Amino acid sequence: MEKGQHMRPFLKMHGLGNDFIIFDAREDDFALADDEVRALSDRRRGIGCDQLIILRVSGKADVFMEIRNADGGRVGACGNATRCVGQLVLDETGKDKISIETDAGLLSAERADAGISVNMGPARLLWNEIPLARETDTMKVDFAMGPLFSPTCVNMGNPHAVFFVDDADAVDLAYWGPQVEKNALFPERVNASVGTVKGDTIRLRVWERGAGITDACGTAACASVVAASRLGLVDRKATVMLDGGPLEIEWLQDGTVQMTGAATLAFKGEVAL
Repeated sequence: MEKGQHMRPFLKMHGLGNDFIIFDAREDDFALADDEVRALSDRRRGIGCDQLIILRVSGKADVFMEIRNADGGRVGACGNATRCVGQLVLDETGKDKISIETDAGLLSAERADAGISVNMGPARLLWNEIPLARETDTMKVDFAMGPLFSPTCVNMGNPHAVFFVDDADAVDLAYWGPQVEKNALFPERVNASVGTVKGDTIRLRVWERGAGITDACGTAACASVVAASRLGLVDRKATVMLDGGPLEIEWLQDGTVQMTGAATLAFKGEVAL
């Protein structure tokens, strides 16, 4: 251990395989540089994760959740991490319902039969809320790249482009995902998803900006149901089948999106920082 470092405890949690390193900085405050986040997130030389979470004191909610992608970048929302943090704080406080402050706003979490249910806040649909580089109809954006075209764009605290295709599993997302993510149409980059609708179920695969293909992405699942509902492909409620398992999503009449699914503790540990 280098001089000035000390051992910091962490939790490793996941929501349907979308995995997180979670640090608690509420009593012993600290910050991580981007390169430190990248090193911790490395699956061969670090702990390994899709996103790194730091819990901080909030003046507005039960906790503040700082979210960092594996590339070190800070983002406003992460649905699966919100369920994991929700479970931790519900257990810690003994409350029936708790609030979580994020860079994207206030979220709420409560227990449900299928795990933890989180209100992810409003789905933002205007072109400058996504944001996009030009004014356009976000329900069917004039955009095409290879087998992907006319995405429906939604901001769920972070930007999403959802492409509905005949077979989501047939798309080479490892190839097309990073190209969509970094296209000039998306000034803050974008999470790119491919979905196939069958009845009230959406099969969804996700390329997350700054993380790559992940087993599950809660905000993408929310965005896919909002997008499918806008297109008339589903009602306002659907089961989203991700690589890691199912999430139950409902676009409520007040414009917010409710997400319900599992949150799992994998292990606890300490790391020198």
